[in-house]
Amino acid sequence: MEFSSGFLLSLSLCLDIGVANIAMITLAMQRGYSQGFALGLGTCVGDLIYAVLALAGMTVLLQYETVRWVLWIGGSALLLYFAAKMIHAAMYHSAVLAEAGEVRGQSSRQAFLRGIFLAMSSPSAILWFAAVGGTLIARAGGGTVLSSALFLSGFLCAGLLWSAGLCLAATQGGKLLGDKLLRYSCWASAAIFCYFAVYVIVSGYDEFVAKTAMPALPGF
Repeated sequence: MEFSSGFLLSLSLCLDIGVANIAMITLAMQRGYSQGFALGLGTCVGDLIYAVLALAGMTVLLQYETVRWVLWIGGSALLLYFAAKMIHAAMYHSAVLAEAGEVRGQSSRQAFLRGIFLAMSSPSAILWFAAVGGTLIARAGGGTVLSSALFLSGFLCAGLLWSAGLCLAATQGGKLLGDKLLRYSCWASAAIFCYFAVYVIVSGYDEFVAKTAMPALPGF
């Protein structure tokens, strides 16, 4: 359960189409699969660093009810925003491959370091981990050491599989397939963000609203 939760949560982050994914597609098409995957591996490491920090910090912060309220409301709103953003990107999509052109001419090591930088400097990723990912990570993987390890393993595996698949598709399909892949990924991303939005809203409602609204039974 922890592994699959980490896998799906990481996949929702990967599907938030941004400069990192565009850079992977461009680099794989222009420089080959290994170059694109090196950059993707760097983004996986950057995301994993955020996941570990969120797992360590959010477990303590979630002890405070005020923090849980803020994260519930803010996280739900942010997930709905990301879903709307992905729907808009899919409906009014235009290729922006030129934004990632600066990664050309780099070695695999440079591409790897560039991937870490792209992952950890992405504004949407920072907001995602702060308001959404931290809460979900702490709930799903904040139990025992084994559950945390399984969760982080699933989190990392999803990023690696996504990077491998995206670079392979970009290498084989060319720019036309890359453009279509971005559109399809936007729709898939919107669906996953909607799923997690419903999950956060319902679980928060059960924890904060339903329990407090439940009248005390007479005689107890």
